[in-house]
Amino acid sequence: QGHSKSIQCLTVHKNGGKSYIYSGSNDENDGFSGKGHTNQVSRMAVDEMDQLVTCSMDDTVRYTNLSKRDYSGQDAVKMDVQPKCLAVGPGGYTVVLCIGQIVLMKDKKKCFAIDDLGYEPEAVAIHPTGSTAAVGGAVRLHFLKLCYFGHWSNSSQVQKAPLGLLNHLFVSLLCFFGFVFYGNNKIHAMSEHNVFYGHHAKVVCIAWSPDNEHFASGGMDMMVYVWTVSDPETRVKIPDAHRLHHVSGLAWLDEHTLVTTSHDASVKEWSISYN
Repeated sequence: QGHSKSIQCLTVHKNGGKSYIYSGSNDENDGFSGKGHTNQVSRMAVDEMDQLVTCSMDDTVRYTNLSKRDYSGQDAVKMDVQPKCLAVGPGGYTVVLCIGQIVLMKDKKKCFAIDDLGYEPEAVAIHPTGSTAAVGGAVRLHFLKLCYFGHWSNSSQVQKAPLGLLNHLFVSLLCFFGFVFYGNNKIHAMSEHNVFYGHHAKVVCIAWSPDNEHFASGGMDMMVYVWTVSDPETRVKIPDAHRLHHVSGLAWLDEHTLVTTSHDASVKEWSISYN
């Protein structure tokens, strides 16, 4: 039995040589015991402790142990403002984007919050080193330097980027678009390498392939494209990937297997081949 309502997000977790797909909606959940979120799940990720970290319109962030598969009331953290996106990093850190607010958490506890941002945060990703978080607004990327004593600071570097509004933001794409990181966590330079045209409506999700040579994108036009980084003209097109609704999330199981989800309450698996 699958979802009966629209799916808002998904993530892939690899454990013991197997890949597991987790998807989030606002219907009944028979995959975990106990009482979980009481409203729509907006975003999810798996951290280094094999915990499924989720945020919801019920104003909570939850940490669920994937080995126990049991919701615990002690692992639910109440936010002051409704959360809508999150990213996990090393060391037990989680960056949560709420409406008009960014919250830094460590080991399931709120450490610090930034209010009065001057922009509405929409997407977030943490650099694999855990030193920098990238936050996407409508037309800008903002970089935050994470400090390991429980505080953080706004980077003085704020770059305008012609990316539009991306509902999913991945650090690997930052390198692709030319953001160069140095040890002091400041941006040395930014340049646009390529522009990939094909979607006829807003791009809402992006996922970088494990081969580091391709990435997939899903849009409001119900299209999915798999792009070749070295050649924007070489692409795999999946028309009407979800016929009734736009693609809401996608992730790679391996270099040739892509999974997508949509508001049509389905999760689809695609085999990708390159000529």
